[in-house]
Amino acid sequence: MGLPLSFEFFPPKTPEGAEKLRLVREQLYTVKPEFCSVTYGAGGSTQQGTFDTVRAIQAEGVAAASHFSCIGATKASVLDQLATLKSMGVKRLVALRGDLPSGYGLGGEFHYASDLVAFIRAETGTDFHIEVAAYPEVHPQAKSPDADLQAYATKVRAGADSAITQYFYNSDAYFRFVDDAYKLGAGVPVVPGIMPITSSTQLMRFSDASGAEIPRWIRLRLQAFGDDTASIKAFGLDVVTDLCDQLRNGGVPALHFYTMNQSATTLEIIKRLQLG
Repeated sequence: MGLPLSFEFFPPKTPEGAEKLRLVREQLYTVKPEFCSVTYGAGGSTQQGTFDTVRAIQAEGVAAASHFSCIGATKASVLDQLATLKSMGVKRLVALRGDLPSGYGLGGEFHYASDLVAFIRAETGTDFHIEVAAYPEVHPQAKSPDADLQAYATKVRAGADSAITQYFYNSDAYFRFVDDAYKLGAGVPVVPGIMPITSSTQLMRFSDASGAEIPRWIRLRLQAFGDDTASIKAFGLDVVTDLCDQLRNGGVPALHFYTMNQSATTLEIIKRLQLG
């Protein structure tokens, strides 16, 4: 049975990076993704890069979803960006609060992602499919797990169509989050975000920053491999394929891969799952 797939990219900073990403996309398109999303820098620092990459994906005949951050934004600037995306034929947005740049107050007219979702919905009706972020292991800045769930439910009530999760390696955390959200009446599809493991140092760094938990057994195994990148990749493939298998067996609506602008590992996982 097929399962819808989607991929996340970040905007390249150089012409070489853009060409490399074009080739990566070409390889990933072979498994027919439902859409590809493009991330957004803090404080709008990469808005142009985001839009350029979204434009390229749309031109390649694949649906592109633009990450849309509201930190420091005004209603006028959001309307302007929505008009630009609409003119590009974009039909899907990933609405986020966004990261606060260091030393930055809560400037702008939107303080929470739910404010942005409600505004987009009110101004554009059903023109866009709006995705929001979900945190099965609790947002790092949340006051409590319950407060985090309530914040998520508020985004759904504001008009979100579906959610994509922060990555995780414990399927129980995902299934419990979905159950708890449904109990609050937030019943939109929750798509698990999948982070392939290719480098232990990179994974530790990301996880420390994002609050995503690396189970102790995975952390210890990765540390034991030291600089043996081949073993790290082989172990990572096994772990992440098994995770995706558990999620698929549990009835997830789709899988969303954080590609880090690479194709090989993601494609291998999809092949092992016999989804491509």
